[in-house]
Amino acid sequence: MDLQQIANSARNAEYNPKRFAAVIMRIRDPKTTALVFASGKMVCTGAKSEEHSKLAARKYARIVQKLGFPARFKDFKIQNMVGACDVKFPIRLEGLALASGQFANYEPEIFPGLIYRMADPKIVILVFVSGKVVLTGAKVREQIYTAFENIYPMLVQFRKRQYR
Repeated sequence: MDLQQIANSARNAEYNPKRFAAVIMRIRDPKTTALVFASGKMVCTGAKSEEHSKLAARKYARIVQKLGFPARFKDFKIQNMVGACDVKFPIRLEGLALASGQFANYEPEIFPGLIYRMADPKIVILVFVSGKVVLTGAKVREQIYTAFENIYPMLVQFRKRQYR
C-alpha cells in the first residue's frame, strides 16, 4: 500500500517514515488510533471494549477503501486487552516481590511498579504502591478477571498498614 498517498488523502492521518513505518490514523467514535502498514495489515488501539475495537477496525478499513485501495476486513482478532483498577489500599511491593519469587520483578530505581508475570493465565500485572493495578496481555476478558482474582489475595496479604 502507498502509505504516503493514504496519509495525504485521509483526514486525521500522519506519516513520518523516518520515525515509524506506518500511517497513524485516528477517529473519534469510537475513540481509537490505527496503525496502517504497507503490507496492508492494520493494528487498532484504544478501544474500550471488544465491540468498539471491531467497529473501529471496520471504520478504518472503510476509510482505506474509500481512498481507492482494495481493502477487505478479514482476520480480525483481539491481540491484547488491558484492564486497570484501584484496590484502594497501598501495597508493600518489596514484600510482594520477595514472596513472589521468579514471577515478580521489582526495581524501583528503574520502574516504580512491580512487574508480575502470571503463568496461567499468561498475563503481565503491574502493581503500584498506591494500589493501582494494570493487567495486560489478555486475549479474552475472562483472563483479566481470572488474573485479578488470583493476585488479589496476595495484594491483601501485602497491604501497607497505615499508622496514625
